[in-house]
Amino acid sequence: MLVAALLISFSGFSANKERIAPIFTSLTTQQTVTGIVYDDAGTPMPGVNVLEKGTTNGTMTDFDGNYSLSVSSPDVVLVFSSIGFESLEIVVNNQTSINATLKTSVAALDEVVVIGYGTTTKKDITGAVSSVSEKDLNQGAITNPLQQLTGKAAGVNITQTGSEPGSSPSVRIRGITSLIGGNDPLVVVDGIQGNMDLLNQVPPSEIASIDILKDASATAIYGSRGAPGVIIITTKKNRAGTSSLEYTSTASIDFIPKQLDMLNAEEWWKQARNNSVPASTNHGANTDWFNILTRTGYTQNHTISFGGGTHNFNYRASVSAILQEGIVINSSNKKFIGRITATQKALDDHLTLTMNLNSGINNTTSSVQSIGRAAFTSNLISNAYVMRPTDPVYDTAGNYYMDPNVFQYINPYAVAETVVNEGQNNSLFGSLNTDLKLVKGFSITGFGSWRKTDNVNGFFLPVKSTVAAAIDQNGFANINNNRQDEKLMNVSLKYKNTFGDHTVDALALYEYQSQTYQGNYAQARGFFNDLATYNALQLGDLSDVRPGDISSYKNDRTLASFLGRINYSYLERYLLTLSYRRDGSSVFGANNKWGNFPAIGAAWIIDEEGFMKNQDLFDQLKLRAGYGVTGNQQGLYPQNSLSLVSAAGVTYFGGSQITNFNITQNVNEDLRWETKKQFNAGIDFALWDRRFSGSFDAFTATTDNLLFNYTVPQPPFPYGTIAANVGSIRNRGLELSLSYDLISTDDVTLTLGGNASLLDNEVLNLSGSINGVPLNTDYVSWGSNSFLIEGKPIGTFNILQHLGKDDSSAETVVDQNGDGVIDQGVRSPDRVLEGSALPTYNFAFNPSFRYKGFDLSMVWRGSGGNKIYNGIKSSLSYLENLGKSNVLQSAIPLGIYTSQYGSDLWLENGDFIRLENLTAGYRFSFEDAKFVESVRVSLTGSNLLLITNYSGIDPELNLSGGNGFGSDNGIYPRTRTIALGLSVKLK
Repeated sequence: MLVAALLISFSGFSANKERIAPIFTSLTTQQTVTGIVYDDAGTPMPGVNVLEKGTTNGTMTDFDGNYSLSVSSPDVVLVFSSIGFESLEIVVNNQTSINATLKTSVAALDEVVVIGYGTTTKKDITGAVSSVSEKDLNQGAITNPLQQLTGKAAGVNITQTGSEPGSSPSVRIRGITSLIGGNDPLVVVDGIQGNMDLLNQVPPSEIASIDILKDASATAIYGSRGAPGVIIITTKKNRAGTSSLEYTSTASIDFIPKQLDMLNAEEWWKQARNNSVPASTNHGANTDWFNILTRTGYTQNHTISFGGGTHNFNYRASVSAILQEGIVINSSNKKFIGRITATQKALDDHLTLTMNLNSGINNTTSSVQSIGRAAFTSNLISNAYVMRPTDPVYDTAGNYYMDPNVFQYINPYAVAETVVNEGQNNSLFGSLNTDLKLVKGFSITGFGSWRKTDNVNGFFLPVKSTVAAAIDQNGFANINNNRQDEKLMNVSLKYKNTFGDHTVDALALYEYQSQTYQGNYAQARGFFNDLATYNALQLGDLSDVRPGDISSYKNDRTLASFLGRINYSYLERYLLTLSYRRDGSSVFGANNKWGNFPAIGAAWIIDEEGFMKNQDLFDQLKLRAGYGVTGNQQGLYPQNSLSLVSAAGVTYFGGSQITNFNITQNVNEDLRWETKKQFNAGIDFALWDRRFSGSFDAFTATTDNLLFNYTVPQPPFPYGTIAANVGSIRNRGLELSLSYDLISTDDVTLTLGGNASLLDNEVLNLSGSINGVPLNTDYVSWGSNSFLIEGKPIGTFNILQHLGKDDSSAETVVDQNGDGVIDQGVRSPDRVLEGSALPTYNFAFNPSFRYKGFDLSMVWRGSGGNKIYNGIKSSLSYLENLGKSNVLQSAIPLGIYTSQYGSDLWLENGDFIRLENLTAGYRFSFEDAKFVESVRVSLTGSNLLLITNYSGIDPELNLSGGNGFGSDNGIYPRTRTIALGLSVKLK
């Protein structure tokens, strides 16, 4: 049988030897090639594609950069490729071990940029977009992603006003373009859209890149939400075929770099006697109120992230804790964030599912921000300045000291120690993106997200706080609950194909968003003890319930959208982008629910032209131009267009109590979209082998149908104001961004980068008509001696001019029209125009240096051209207050006893230069270690130096655009921070 089997086998082999011979030959010539792939810094690279050229035979490097590939013959070519690096081809030539080093791609215009509902490359962008990658983000004790972005993008002004734990910087992209319509940009995190609060749910160490859409040709794709600009955040994802485990941490100390120079106890008593202040006001203490209310703060930031997977499935997860103890006693913030993102491929890579899930808990104990006497209401630190240094903290009985001879006297230390002001925010959001490739060029995408936030704020003001309102009511407490539920879904059809010299990338999308808001509020007073604080309102005096003590609400808003976009390229150098979005919102009047937002952008890549081939100056040169219309509805609330009534006291009729109702809102069926029309022209360039690169943009943007609460006559209107569209505002500006690689070698790099912007703002019109009733609102009060004036910037100061003082040391001002009367009305002829609260220029300088494993970077930032009304200095400079409060050292030589004016004596220049960030770090690589890939340690200083002539604590104020901006009435101090950082990557 064995012989028979061998004969049969041999017979079969002979019959099929022509078919089997190639297989046999292949088996005898195949060999295995192994090696390690490094980047240009010598670090092993995971996730690099290694492919046998001309075939589908390939593999990926593991976490340590190792690869192993069986090739078909000893003379094949291996192709090594990875995103962000130049591809490399190596001939095997009988080698069994080949190491490869990939160079970072210097083609900056080939970098991937996230735009609305998709991605593109810098080369193909037609709009004004700034992109900041992870390596360029600011480092240190970062608690909010905006701090990472400060000084990194032209035209993006980020302002940190004070360092209250849990507070966030404000951001304005290309200035203020709305009054009540909202100036906060739209935030998009991995496709999830939201307001600025969404940034608090993103761990700073988990951000891969930030893209800022600035002009309307880029933002119009977001229609009604894109007018103030768009910030798109892409979080880190795990590379397919690799695993990762990382730990990052920073720990910082925070201290106050500057305080106001007040009189000490000895100086105060001397000046009090000089001003005939009775001895009864001197209580013999020597109290440094500022010192007892402040301390050295600290911040900790910890993140553990890990990920893994294969080509078909990969994930990344992280857990973060951000812990802050403020520099004002009993102020803190504790934030915890957990997130996971996962990607699954199926159907032979035709289907891709991406899931994101994020949960956050944020607990805040806040310092009281608005408290004080009737003539001076501010935060606790400002109240500490007001306090007489001879007042004790405690009286002889051990209770918090109070002076019954001072009206509404408060002890700020008592407030800090006894008042409960707590908040808890719980947030959860998730999304699922499904992308299915159809026939060639076509794909369909479905995206859905759900975001829920719950806010609980509790406040308790006990009698022992010394606050008059608490004493009068025997203590009071309140709880405020607010919940928000946002759902968004969209379905899109995409088509991308190339036809010879023509490339078309088209998108059609339908989107629907619903938002539901619900909350309740309850307040009680008359507590017999302080044990339960706000957690047991029933312990208050329930017989003393007043109007407004109990309330609740629920409302919703919806937004439906249809949009289309076409990106067209001819010869890869003539680019055209067309987009159109139609939005319908429930918040507008019955006659104007829908708005239309078109945009067009074009670009010419000049360096691709034939006439540029023989020149050696420009490596990249592109011209851009675009125009678009965007909408705004931020400042409106559900039912803003309807006539509303609410309870207005009670009356008695026929022996019964009857609740009265009054109209509290006028109907406006014509309430419609606020629209911004913007034109932008720009140029992108790179010279000298791409070592010098930059961009320049010029823009003009006009906001029409300006949303504002306009004053209307009664009658014919039943209520005195109405939300309507009347005015217009214009912003014009120039932006410049530059980067120069002064030194660029394998071991040493020195890059000089920076940006600058100029901005001109003007209120074009505030007058018009509503329902046929003419309005003349060309002059509106907008803060401390600042106004909205047609033809002038927002927040223009129109103010009385300081002249001196009379014989009684009372301040005198200039009688501009010489009529012998000082008119203090808002349209007074004695007022003069003296600048605006808005800065006219901003700049930043960002040099960076690297030598092997050592790196050094810094951010210098500044702005100017604006004025600040120093209200806190005014309040602390009149000698008549010596009997009941303290005054500044500068008040003594100034010698003004009293004043009835708010003059330009307190108006100062707001120009400043700040060393925002200085970071030095060293990266240790462990190529031969079994478990550790690298360790980086760093030292960061923030707000290290401030150069300014402003006499207040800090010239950087909140320029949000709201009523009262541009005035310094006292802020929670901005800290100087020294942070130690650690980053560990394990294998």
